[in-house]
Amino acid sequence: MSKKILMLVGDFVEDYEAMVPYQTLCAVGHHVDTVCPGKGPGDAVATSIHDFEGQQTYSEKRGHNFAINAAFPASASGYDALVIPGGRAPEYLRLDAGVIALVQEFAAAAKPIAAICHGAQILAAADVIRDRTVSAYPACAPEVRVAGGTYADIPIDGAVTDGNLVTAPAWPAHPSWMAQFLAVLGTRITHA
Repeated sequence: MSKKILMLVGDFVEDYEAMVPYQTLCAVGHHVDTVCPGKGPGDAVATSIHDFEGQQTYSEKRGHNFAINAAFPASASGYDALVIPGGRAPEYLRLDAGVIALVQEFAAAAKPIAAICHGAQILAAADVIRDRTVSAYPACAPEVRVAGGTYADIPIDGAVTDGNLVTAPAWPAHPSWMAQFLAVLGTRITHA
């Protein structure tokens, strides 16, 4: 059964963390609407590419443009699930009252939410991770803890599911993160 999924993005969202889940969810037959405060259908957000190149933190390069195909604000009532990619977008998206209200609406309805990397900044700001186990980019661990969550210190290619919430530390976790999210969605993939 096809699901309708909302993906929340902003300028300098992590390229891979928006593109890969969008394409994965579409490839298995789900409909994905992409939204960004201040932008509408036909607009695009700039993405960034973060990589691990041996320094103390990630490097950043300009990525592709990522298309917006739906209007913000949206309502959780029209969707089955929410995806929050990371990158630098969450640091300013979490300041938008409409974003916070939307995330709280999904959480209150116990709908599946997938967040990766810095996406946890939005979850923390929305106060929806209290008493939940959450993974995120390690630099976000203090925010997870201050928001009352338990930070899951897992390998960079791992993911963790806590009820309807599926989180992961960074883009190397895509296979695990998407597999766990598809399971929470009830998506069945069969091989002939």
